[in-house]
Amino acid sequence: MKMLKGKTALVTGASRGIGKSIALELANNGCDVIVNYAHSDEAANKTKAAIEAKGVKCTIYKADISQRDECQKMVDDILEKFDGVDIIVNNAGINRDRTFLKMTCEMWDEVLGVNLNGPFNVTHGLLPKMIERNWGRIINISSMGGQTGSFGQANYSVTKGGLNAFTMTLAREVARKGVTVNSISPGYTETDMTSGIPEAVSRQITSSIPMGRMGKPEEVASAAVFVASPSASYITGQVICVNGGMYMN
Repeated sequence: MKMLKGKTALVTGASRGIGKSIALELANNGCDVIVNYAHSDEAANKTKAAIEAKGVKCTIYKADISQRDECQKMVDDILEKFDGVDIIVNNAGINRDRTFLKMTCEMWDEVLGVNLNGPFNVTHGLLPKMIERNWGRIINISSMGGQTGSFGQANYSVTKGGLNAFTMTLAREVARKGVTVNSISPGYTETDMTSGIPEAVSRQITSSIPMGRMGKPEEVASAAVFVASPSASYITGQVICVNGGMYMN
């Protein structure tokens, strides 16, 4: 059953990793997908081809969502060509890790720009059309680090904690307007971001996860698609953990 047939979703940072998996799973469920990316044209075009192979439409936009003018240009084009979107997945994120005393102002600003200002720029431009339609799904991809803190990631963790607060606040504001807002909070997941972890450290991490392994991007995608679906119409303002039991709230 294509439970999202007829819907259109924008997924930021969707050319690889968790974002790509979410875009593909949305396509599996009949959703047309707009792929936002910031760097690799080749990766974005491969993602586009994989989505279209599932029998849905896909459009790609290269835009740095941390840059307000650049993001607004993308949003304006989406409003003109698609008359808005039904689903926003704020997935794009970067990390610039360093212990706090060694962290530069540039590292701090860069991570906050993409991870926190980016979702503001995207959502602020597209939310009015959702409210006009009285239907929408906003899904923010957070992180376990935003709930527990993470050594050497003061900048990254504060953005993910901020996304959770943004989720709960916005959910309250639009709950009666047909729009739900939720966070998906992955733990350690097999992506490019974790591929560089030394093997000994990786073993230490997995031994601390009750399920004994890292998550897969597809498992995060399944949670995101569920909260995008009609089945989740009474779920809003939640931080949904996908972390193998490493953090329980």
